[in-house]
Amino acid sequence: MSVSAKASIRLKFANQKQLQTLLCALTPETQTMQTTRANVKLSSDCDFLVLSVEAEDTVALRATLNAYLRWIQSTLQVIDVIEPPKTP
Repeated sequence: MSVSAKASIRLKFANQKQLQTLLCALTPETQTMQTTRANVKLSSDCDFLVLSVEAEDTVALRATLNAYLRWIQSTLQVIDVIEPPKTP
């Protein structure tokens, strides 16, 4: 794959539990190649989830970023339903 588009997004999380849950939920997606046009890496850095995408073109980059950002949003919504945020 020839890389011509790259993006790295850092998302800050309030707690490590949410961050680790997201990593566990989404890491399998990065290990199975859905497309040969983009590669994805997920990692954590302190309280941040780091989403790094390399793609052949901007169309593949945008589609991959959109998919992962939606999965992150959906996972957070499920976490909130299962374990609602504590109010002071």
